[in-house]
Amino acid sequence: MIAHANPADRFVDREHDRSRAGADRIVNAFTVDVEDYFQVSALAPQIDRSTWDDRPCRVERNVRRLLEMLARHDARATFFTLGWIAKRYPQLIREIVADGHEIASHGFGHLRASEQSAAEFRHDVRHAKQLLEDITGQAVHGYRAPSFSIGYTNPWAFDVLVEEGYRYSSSVYPVRHDHYGMPDAPRFAYRARPQLLEIPLTTARVLGRNLPAGGGGYFRLAPYRLSRWALRRVNHLDQRPAIFYMHPWEIDPGQPRIAAGPKTRFRHYRNLHKTEGRLRRLLADFRFSTVASVLRTAVPRLGDALGGDATSAPARRGPTHVVARRAAGR
Repeated sequence: MIAHANPADRFVDREHDRSRAGADRIVNAFTVDVEDYFQVSALAPQIDRSTWDDRPCRVERNVRRLLEMLARHDARATFFTLGWIAKRYPQLIREIVADGHEIASHGFGHLRASEQSAAEFRHDVRHAKQLLEDITGQAVHGYRAPSFSIGYTNPWAFDVLVEEGYRYSSSVYPVRHDHYGMPDAPRFAYRARPQLLEIPLTTARVLGRNLPAGGGGYFRLAPYRLSRWALRRVNHLDQRPAIFYMHPWEIDPGQPRIAAGPKTRFRHYRNLHKTEGRLRRLLADFRFSTVASVLRTAVPRLGDALGGDATSAPARRGPTHVVARRAAGR
């Protein structure tokens, strides 16, 4: 047995061992916000949108690395994809679908819902949905607002999503944060509107507060042990699946460095070199599938609203682009 100098480490290990048996039966949702490093909201003050077309894109390579990792662990994911990325790399989107994953919308241009008018928001989510459906030939049910930007000031966004044909949203994070958050929102799936499910990012309830447990920057900045403990706690104590998220640029320590303030640099670049290893541990420690599949299995009353689609098919053992490279001897 490993001796821990820190009592908190001993507590986390005990909780981990106690919760493993129940948690291992639960399938969680793995989600990816498909955007490139220069499209991150925190870097928007330093990067003008007019320069996006001229910047070196790294999203293709990073997404394919994620696909390989997911295939190695027989896991599937929901890829909340920017329309801007899909328009530029339609073959990448087709590869994601061919590997058995779900495509959902992240809007077109990574504009915060809270900074758009209702008409602008409608145009953005409509454009993205139509483009993704044209590329994949499948219905797009889900949407995630950039920076979890549906909140107290713009509940009308849910009405727009219903009117534009979306069936679920994953746009609320029930935590306190300086850029987003609805700490009083329900922690688990609920009906934001009669025809629309909201699937919040996962939090662990500790001492009367919601602690972030859904991935992203928290997954990179804190030790992996804490993320594992929080997800096990949700699986075991709450008996609920977790909704985990990350970005392709988070496994890319070689991305160009953008000059920004110390707080932004810390949040964006800290531990990039550790994220891929942590993700491999996560995929080994937990079971993952798409949002749609998890909803149908864990919350049938809600998931039935999504109907059937290709994401309910068995996962393939290897990504099609990997198989093609092997067949070609590469």
